[in-house]
Order: sequence, then structure tokens, then C-alpha cells
Amino acid sequence: MILTLAFRHLAVRRVRALVLLVGFSLGVGVMIVLLSVGEAMLEQSRDVALVGGGEITVLPQGIDVEAMRTGGLSGMFFGIDRARFVTRQLLGGARERGIVRTVAPAIESKLLYLSHAGRTVPVRVGGEIPSRAAAVGASLRIVAGRWVDAPEDSQYIAPTRPQLYDDIDHFHLPARPDSAWAEWHYFNVVLSPVEWWYVTYLVGGEIGHGRWGGQLLITHRRADGRYERFDGAAAPDQIVLDTLRADLTLGGSAVQQRDGVYHLTARAGGPAGPVRIDLQVRPQPNRYFPPVTLASDAFLSGYVAPGLVAEASGTVCVAARCRRIDAAPAYHDHNWGVWREVTWEWGAARGERLAVLYGGVYQPALDASAAPFFLTAIDSLGVRQVLRFHRIDYAGARPVPGAPGVVAPERFDLVAGREGDTLRLSVHIDDVHATAMGAAAFRRYFLQMRGRFTVTGRFGTAAVADSGAGFFETYVRGRPAP
Repeated sequence: MILTLAFRHLAVRRVRALVLLVGFSLGVGVMIVLLSVGEAMLEQSRDVALVGGGEITVLPQGIDVEAMRTGGLSGMFFGIDRARFVTRQLLGGARERGIVRTVAPAIESKLLYLSHAGRTVPVRVGGEIPSRAAAVGASLRIVAGRWVDAPEDSQYIAPTRPQLYDDIDHFHLPARPDSAWAEWHYFNVVLSPVEWWYVTYLVGGEIGHGRWGGQLLITHRRADGRYERFDGAAAPDQIVLDTLRADLTLGGSAVQQRDGVYHLTARAGGPAGPVRIDLQVRPQPNRYFPPVTLASDAFLSGYVAPGLVAEASGTVCVAARCRRIDAAPAYHDHNWGVWREVTWEWGAARGERLAVLYGGVYQPALDASAAPFFLTAIDSLGVRQVLRFHRIDYAGARPVPGAPGVVAPERFDLVAGREGDTLRLSVHIDDVHATAMGAAAFRRYFLQMRGRFTVTGRFGTAAVADSGAGFFETYVRGRPAP
């Protein structure tokens, strides 16, 4: 009887029956898909070739999970850039402390070749931090011995202040001798709105081979608007650089990093007399930008800003006049690379809540209009976002004192974005210092500018707004006056 009534209902209510049939079919199809996905996830969770443990797995952008599992060709060259920085600050830092309990970095089944006694064999290797792997439930099953963190593991995850700054701020050696190689520590110290110092400790040339040496470059912007220059040279036997530490010695001048504080000693001469600098520069916690390297066959440019926001204390003496400095705003960065006809755009500024850093280089063979630049905003918890932009809009023209015929901008704007985040940086230039480049074919002036900035935009649903002052650099074409 029930079966008869059901068929008669289908015959009489055809549209309603069709709708019910389609709905039932969709429900069954969705259920089959969900069960299939669940089964696939269960199979993957049991697969020893995949990273296990934790609640979220962070993978290199663009990698195919199946290629990672099987070791396919498309998964051979993937990696997470600046993985230490991601582990220490972006994921494992104070900003995400409320939602991230632990971060467990791992290298899974990488192909290496082991050579011994004239025989080479391929091997699969991996690496992880024992305590972090155990914290996310992915520790190895140990049948004998102990598997605990080594000192290098602890330094990778949570370095001390001196370990952190030595790790990101150490010196480098070029892959091959190159006369255009140079590497330097750079500091600036602001004594007042109208007075500041630039200090650069530089080594360059064919380091360890042929002609090379060091130089100390110091520029003082006096309160009356005049600039004083000081310099000192160091022969190769007077130079000590360290590829494991931030320390550098140039004759009687040196940079030494101890306990997260940079101790600067500088001795140089100039028209105003000898200068003696003894300062301690203390970077504020989390206010740093990690090492970044751009490289091609004939080009290399490396950059790190260990002290985007810092304070300087000590003494500065010019001739017989000495001045005590206490907690003056300061900045420190470090550059290395091959600088043959290379120019750049750069700026670092600090406001009440945010520090802003932008930069990018023009390679000789690169179309200037296509040069990629970055802009980052950093607060007390570290890097908040890194954005991209492709041009800076300079406007206005102002003569540069002491550089006849050189015209500098009065202001500039740039807009940077990343997915839904965007920032607009607007800068008004208050002061400019121009330096003619030595190469006759280069014919450019290097501009060091001081100015006031405003930054506005949005990070997700949060509005961003701040203002302050900073230093900015660019190049303009021109021929040095005879």
C-alpha cells in the first residue's frame, strides 16, 4: 500500500518529486566528496613522507603537496626564505603569542650526495628541533640513545641578544675577487632636529687578493647647516673582519657587538680637525629587519637593518671640543655586495608607533621602471607587514648647497601594497647633502636627505596612521663641477 501511494505521488506531483530527487542526489554527492576528502586526509596523516604533528603546517608558497610527498621534480628547489626569521618573529614572536603555542621548523627528505673513499651515494636527510617536534607530537621514536636540543638548536629557535645580532650582522667574503666588492656598517645618530652624524665603517676591493683596504667615513651636519667631513684609511694588515660576528676593526677604529649593544670607536681627520667618537648604540628589541640578498651572475646586493630603532650614548669630540650624548635616536644597517654602477633608493624613518623602512637597487642591466622595491612597517612586536611598490613619485626642485647645478626633490610619495594591505608614504624634504661619485663615467650625485613623513593605510581591517622624521637616499644625474 505504501509503495503504491509513493508511486502515485510521484506521478501526480512530478515537479515536487523532481526537486526532491535533485536535492537528495546533491546531498548524497556532497557526502561522498566529504568522505573521500576525509579518507585522503587520514591516509596523508599516516604517510611517513609528510610532515606530521601540530595543527597547521606551513609550506613553501606554490609547492604541490603530492610533489613534496613523492619528491617530484617540482618540489626539489622549494624552501621558505628567511626561515629563522619566520620561526623566531613572524610565527613564533610576541605578536602571535595568543594563538600560536609553539613553532616546529623541519626539513623533510632532502636529497644530498655523500662522498667517502672515492664513492658517492645519494641520501635522504631531514632536520628538526627535538624539543619543538615533541611539543607538536611529531617526535621520533628513539630505540636507543637520546634525542635532545643541541646548543645550535637553541640558538636557531631563541638566540640570545648577542647571538641574534652576530647571526644577522656578520661579515661576508666574496665568492671570487672583485674590485667592485664593498661591505660596510652604517650608523646615523640624531643630536637635535638640526644636527646629526653619519658614520660608515667600510671594507672593499679584492679582499684577501690584490688591492683592497678599509675606510672610515664620517659626516657631521652642524646645527648651523654646514657639513663637516672626516675620513681615515686602513691598510689590509690593519683590518680585522669576522664572518661569524658583527665585529670589524679598521686600524684605530672599530665596531664591537657585545650583549646586543654596539660599541663604536672612531678616529679620523678632516678640515675641522681630528674627530674622536666613542658611542654605545643599543637597538630596541624586535626592531630589526632580517638579511635580504639579491643576486645574479654579475650582481650581488645584501642588506640587513639590525637597529632600525636604536639609542646612542657616549661622547663625540671634534678637535678639543667634546660633547656628551645620552639616549639620542640612532639607526644601524649593514650592506654587502658588488656595486659596479649600482644605485639605490632607500629610506628609514621612525614615528610614535611605527618605524618605516623601504629600499631597492637599480642593477645596470635592469630597466629602472621595472625595479622591485619593498616597504616594511615595524612596531614594538617586530615586522608588521612587508609590501611591494614599483616607483617613487618625486616632485619639486631645490638647489643643493655646495653642489652647483645639482637639483634635489622637495617631496616624494610612494604607495605600496600586498593583497588587501596598503600604505602611502609621503615625505617632505628639509635638508639635502650631495656627494659627487668618483667614477667619471658614472656622472651621478648621491643625495642624503633628512625629512618629515606621514604614513597612512590599512592592514586588514585596521587603519594605520603615523608621522615622524627620517633619512632618505637617492641618486640624481649630473656632472661634477670642475
